[in-house]
Amino acid sequence: MAKKKGIVTLEGAVKTAEGLSYKGVILEPVVEKCEGCDRSVSFEDTDYCPTYAQPARKWAHGVCNFATHVRAEVDKAGKVKVNPLKASKRAARGR
Repeated sequence: MAKKKGIVTLEGAVKTAEGLSYKGVILEPVVEKCEGCDRSVSFEDTDYCPTYAQPARKWAHGVCNFATHVRAEVDKAGKVKVNPLKASKRAARGR
């Protein structure tokens, strides 16, 4: 059984001109779409995502796959969006 990680703290992080330096990685502040995510952590009145260093890039092509506050979207037909490649493989197998 896999253990869940506890609450992440940014202990040992240092604020620099580029952003927040944490364990050798420069973290950028979270974007507006990240509001409400359980992964964001506050450090000196600014929220950061310890899971992904550049949150804006995660949201550039749709929904961030690390977001805990967003669920799969339902299209107009009422079905959950499915990857077309996976759908074709399922159809070939007869599912």
